[in-house]
Amino acid sequence: MRHLLADMDSDEITEWIAYERVTGPLGPRRGDVLHGIHTAVVANTAAGKGRKARPADFIPEWDQDREPDAEQMLATARAVTSTLGGTDHTLRR
Repeated sequence: MRHLLADMDSDEITEWIAYERVTGPLGPRRGDVLHGIHTAVVANTAAGKGRKARPADFIPEWDQDREPDAEQMLATARAVTSTLGGTDHTLRR
């Protein structure tokens, strides 16, 4: 934020906020939204009748306020390792 404020004053930041409200999100968030739209279209093409995916179903929620859960991260790493055919060396004793 310090670097941003060194390059822009509050008037310009306010203009960018207004621009984003008109045109949609800027930066990485925009990519997430566009990816969600595209993925929902593909999913809906393959889905049966009565099932409808929404773009929000495919947009990740980046929660940086939450502390990472070490057990959940280990479980995710084990699942990915297993899916890719790897070996979990933490289970050897």
